[in-house]
Amino acid sequence: MTDVSLGPSGYRGRLAPSPTGLLHVGHARTFWIAAQRAIKNRGTLILRNEDLDPQRSRAEFVRAMMEDLRWLGIDWSEGPDVDGPYGSYSQSERRAHYLEAWRRLREGGFLYPCTCSRKDLAQAASAPNDTDDEPVYPGTCRKRKDVAEFREPAGVNWRFRVPDGEVVEFTDLNLGQQRYAAARDFGDFLVWRRDDVPAYQLAVVVDDAAMRITEVVRGADLLKSTARQLLLWRALGYATPDYFHCELVRDAAGARLAKRHDALSIRHLRESGMTAEKVLEMAGWP
Repeated sequence: MTDVSLGPSGYRGRLAPSPTGLLHVGHARTFWIAAQRAIKNRGTLILRNEDLDPQRSRAEFVRAMMEDLRWLGIDWSEGPDVDGPYGSYSQSERRAHYLEAWRRLREGGFLYPCTCSRKDLAQAASAPNDTDDEPVYPGTCRKRKDVAEFREPAGVNWRFRVPDGEVVEFTDLNLGQQRYAAARDFGDFLVWRRDDVPAYQLAVVVDDAAMRITEVVRGADLLKSTARQLLLWRALGYATPDYFHCELVRDAAGARLAKRHDALSIRHLRESGMTAEKVLEMAGWP
């Protein structure tokens, strides 16, 4: 098994799977690249269990993801079963960190409460195809003046107020220059859900900052999320990491792989007798 703790270079990367299903070939590619970049930079690799979703996260998927990653030859220096300096590496146990960030953003005037239902949003805009991305929010609740009445986030959705005309540009270390414009590519986005669960965008930024991540390696389907997250990094006053987005692995029909593709899960391929080397070859590595 490869040791990724090769010295205090200052580089800190991370693996951040969500335990809502079995890891698939696309994950194998992205996480292998993340591990190899940590090795190349003589850095530290962190495993973070992104189990925010209380309805879909399962303990058996946490066990499976760790077993499958290690079967591929990927190990980590800090994580759910390896002592590290940042307390828990499972997001379900890091609520206090997210709540502190929510309060800072609310007090800074960056957030507003939103009571729009899913039906309201569906009528306002259609969700994009082949993506889990949220549709552009039409701004229905943007002029609300009751922010100060909320001492806790529960009960309503909370949205980040994207400045009008905002254009987010960044250079991806793999895919080059990226540019996203407010209103066209994304709108005011969720940072906290009405069921009192922090949204992905906020939790990822808070954890990457707290764990001193210097480079984020993840799939190209999250490029637009990076634009949103850069606004959160700025609002919270954090120094931003570098980003490296990997090309997606697609199925025979050209659709990106998802956890519903059980036949292409690492676990299924393992049980069918395929070697780790063959799985990585299927994923397009090297």
